[in-house]
Amino acid sequence: MEQTMSIIGQISSIEWKFIPFLLVGAGLLFCVLTIVVQLRYIPEMFKAIVEKPDKLDDGRDNISAFKAFTISAASRVGTGNVAGVATAIATGGPGAVFWMWMLAIIGGATSFVESTLAQVYKVRDKDSFIGGPAYYITRGLGKNFRWLAVLFAISITCTYGFVFNAVQSNSIADAMSNSFGGTNPTTVKIIVGAVLAVLTAAVIFGGVQRIGAVTQIIVPVMAVAYVVLGIIVCIINVGRIPGMIETIVSHAFGIRQFGGAALGTVIMTGMQRGLFSNEAGMGSVPNAAATASVSHPVKQGLIQTLGVYFDTIVVCSVTAFIVLLANPDLGPSDQGVTLTQDSLAASVGSWAVHFLTILILFLAFSSVIGNYYYGESNIEFMTSSKAVMTGFRILVVACVFLGTLGTVNLVWSLADVFSGVMVLINIAAIVPLSGVAVALLNHYTKQKAAGLNPIFHKADLPNLRGWKNIECWDGTETITERPEQYGLISYRRVQ
Repeated sequence: MEQTMSIIGQISSIEWKFIPFLLVGAGLLFCVLTIVVQLRYIPEMFKAIVEKPDKLDDGRDNISAFKAFTISAASRVGTGNVAGVATAIATGGPGAVFWMWMLAIIGGATSFVESTLAQVYKVRDKDSFIGGPAYYITRGLGKNFRWLAVLFAISITCTYGFVFNAVQSNSIADAMSNSFGGTNPTTVKIIVGAVLAVLTAAVIFGGVQRIGAVTQIIVPVMAVAYVVLGIIVCIINVGRIPGMIETIVSHAFGIRQFGGAALGTVIMTGMQRGLFSNEAGMGSVPNAAATASVSHPVKQGLIQTLGVYFDTIVVCSVTAFIVLLANPDLGPSDQGVTLTQDSLAASVGSWAVHFLTILILFLAFSSVIGNYYYGESNIEFMTSSKAVMTGFRILVVACVFLGTLGTVNLVWSLADVFSGVMVLINIAAIVPLSGVAVALLNHYTKQKAAGLNPIFHKADLPNLRGWKNIECWDGTETITERPEQYGLISYRRVQ
């Protein structure tokens, strides 16, 4: 086991020496190309998320913008926000929080580009739409890059279906063991693993509609409950907040030393955990973004940018404040979720340990469901075999169970390695395709300036890269119908 840990750690160390610079570089490029769309269009993000979807042939609602948002949020808002942030603070110090925030702001532009691309190159599926990096690689860059698309599909299937789901179940088991300290930890983990496996199987064999139905209930309720709890902690410790902010900023720039953590360690730790949490640039969120029924690809791009802010600026900050306001004796540790639990208990009482256990249970379970869908959509890209899909589902259930028995360090190290591979492939695809997202943003902006509800038909922009490979956006969906004509482009007036 120690040798395995050493090898995985070395691979992760090599990857993460340059991946943060790649993410920041791509994010800054997209900030320039889109003229910081992630900040200019914040009001539009809230407007787009309430748009009603089209109808399926059987009369059911298609996947709405909000439901697609919750599928991605289900994966984003989970143990990365609770255990991951605590781990980052324990290993990299308070300054790691600052670099999480910076990655979220810069990454908002990256999330916009990748999610807009997922929408424009999506394809029709039996339950809704399906898409993501594998689809925009082959349809945008061309069939000659199918090998790269397959490599990404394999990577995300292993990363989310297996490794990240093991991370989620591991954190649930860790929280339950801490909550029921008098019970044999191994017994607790086995019971938790078995229950999680059964619940996971019940949902994932029901398709994307059932996944969306579950996540759109669990994610908002649990996330709001966690944020409210964080606000209570801040109110109780209001006098310490200025000092906490000063500590975060000073440690971020190496003004103070945190144990043996050098500035580089602080930055890298913050970015690693920030990426795992908000997933901007990783190529995971576009798989959820593609499922939505919207009138313009840019709308879902904006909504997923909002998801980055909600995940990191709001939910991750709650965890950071809970931990830092408790003023714990921080040091390199593998405590993970227990650090958050103990810090919360220090502020509001021991009951918070059990409350947070329940919260983590729901958040992490919703993440398991969201993670599974990312694997499913990419399995469908590679093969239509029902036997392969069934085998994948069985393996997911097995990983959920086995993840409860693994060690924290091993699981998180594997997550770092696999997420790095996904970043490399996805950034290599979205940089050359960024011109498509910019053209769509300009198309959207012109309609908004005219007081119109933006609608896109592929005939509007025949010079888009891979135009002939765009399957949807032909105007056949009700949501994209245009009752009025305006020059060369048709628009629907805002009601």
